[in-house]
Amino acid sequence: MENNNNHEEVISDLRRIVKQKGLKYTEQREIVLSILLHADGHLTAEEIYNQIKKEYPKSNVGIATVYRALSFLEEVDLIASINFGTEGKKYESNMKSHHDHLICTECNAIIEFIDEEIEKRQDKIAKANKFKITSHSMQLYGICENCQK
Repeated sequence: MENNNNHEEVISDLRRIVKQKGLKYTEQREIVLSILLHADGHLTAEEIYNQIKKEYPKSNVGIATVYRALSFLEEVDLIASINFGTEGKKYESNMKSHHDHLICTECNAIIEFIDEEIEKRQDKIAKANKFKITSHSMQLYGICENCQK
């Protein structure tokens, strides 16, 4: 139940942000955000589009609308993305607690991890340099176990 309440809060945040920016609230943005809030992993725009067609068959959401919604949601910091260069981006909601990523350069698999030692070390480095970290993102690239075989 708590998770659904959090999802409702994020949808409320979306409504508030749209109103503050003087924009029209659209169901399409809410649908895209909702899919990412319920996703287990990171999704491409195409995967989101396919899921919309399956879960919201009566909605009139085209792929271009999905891209526009993703761009807006990322701009207002409700979602985050990992860029795969020419292969595009994968998206996730910002609802999850902080984590970092291991990204396979062969199959684009994404492994999330949390390492308290890394977090402490970053804080120590920032403090030593009289620097206040407001956010960070760590992405380590390499080859996953499956692709090494």
